[in-house]
Amino acid sequence: MGKAAQEKRERSLEENFASLEETIERLQAEDISLEEAFAVYSQGMAILKRCGEQIDRVEKQVLKLTEQGELEEL
Repeated sequence: MGKAAQEKRERSLEENFASLEETIERLQAEDISLEEAFAVYSQGMAILKRCGEQIDRVEKQVLKLTEQGELEEL
């Protein structure tokens, strides 16, 4: 899969968590410049936001499942 095609598909929650772990490791590097740290931090916050949205979607599906007895996409 090409990079453009890979960027179009939504990353899984697990992939996003792995990216967050990499982001934390980069931020903890002793040789990171202030500019790079800010860019990495901004990317990490965007990934964190996507994780929150994914978790919200799953929670809504589970709530719908418990109310109706079947899974419906919201």
